[in-house]
Order: sequence, then C-alpha cells, then structure tokens
Amino acid sequence: MGMFDKLQQLKELKKMRDQALEIQKQLDSEIIDVEKNGVTIKISFAQKVREISGADGKSPADLTEAVNEAIKKSQEAAAKKMQSLVGVEGLKGLLGG
Repeated sequence: MGMFDKLQQLKELKKMRDQALEIQKQLDSEIIDVEKNGVTIKISFAQKVREISGADGKSPADLTEAVNEAIKKSQEAAAKKMQSLVGVEGLKGLLGG
C-alpha cells in the first residue's frame, strides 16, 4: 500500500469521524419527554437525562421503570434520526457493518 493510499484512508477516517461527531451533536440536541408511572423524564436522543419530574413519593421501582422506558424511547428515536441523517447504507459504514 502506497503513501497515497494511506493518505486517502486517513481522509476517509477523518470524514467519518466528523460525520459521527455531527450526528452525536444533533442527537444530543433533540429532547423527548417520556412519562411512566407518573414520572416524566426529559432525555436526549443521545441518552442523556436532562430532567426528572414527578418523582416525589415514587418508589425506587417506579423511578427505575420510568428511566428505563425513557432510555428505550430515546434509543428508538435516535435510531430513526440516524437513519434519516445518513441512510441505512451510511449507518452500516459508520458502524463498521
């Protein structure tokens, strides 16, 4: 493999990294509200919890269920968002598939 091929590979890696960082930024900026057991969780598509409300007097089990549901919903929303941003083939490339 020549020097030119290695430079091309580096350029391609940088392009993929930049694209992945941009997607991460977009996922982090999108927030959804998920309500479960009377607890409302605001969570980003990047699975960062922003706010929990209605937790007063709730059992640890109720809180755990609410957080788990919020993570699940944010993962589903993130997958749809990523598909719309890069398409299925682009997503395979980013994930090494």
